[in-house]
Amino acid sequence: MNFLASKAQLRASFLRWSLFLVPLIVLLGFTAGQLGSPDTVWFQSLTKPAIFPPTAAFGIVWGILYVIVGFALALVVSAWGASGRGLAIILFALHFIGNLAWTPVFFGMQEMTLGLYVLIYVAVSLLLVIAAFWRVRQIAALMMLPYLAWVCFAAVLNYQFIEANPDGGADAGEGAVERIEF
Repeated sequence: MNFLASKAQLRASFLRWSLFLVPLIVLLGFTAGQLGSPDTVWFQSLTKPAIFPPTAAFGIVWGILYVIVGFALALVVSAWGASGRGLAIILFALHFIGNLAWTPVFFGMQEMTLGLYVLIYVAVSLLLVIAAFWRVRQIAALMMLPYLAWVCFAAVLNYQFIEANPDGGADAGEGAVERIEF
């Protein structure tokens, strides 16, 4: 016998992990999204960059990406005995904390510059995650590429918000700013 598990056992492990991780990733993303909103007076008063898509697009894109990320993570987590599996899982967890932090930082704390720094961390840590996933399951690493593209777009968009609103949006609402303190 030259294998640890049969193909059917590996598929079952992936299915079980997918049934747990996909909803968990989507739920965590949704929960973080509730800690800030583009519906605030502050955000509505900001000058929007030309590349700013319709607000509804963000929920749709993030929902799809979180499902893909959940499946990619399930591929890695279900790769029992694979070299680098543990490191890949730890790197993903550290990365995803940054991902979840952006919405409360940008919308909740209304800190565009700090939000950009968070996105830079997210992009750099995601590159490390992709490299670690590649060592475990190459298809999982490839599945993360659309997510990387969207994070890079978000960073460019965040930067353009800073450029278009050098005062941080503090004067744009003429004192009618909704601020959330954590």
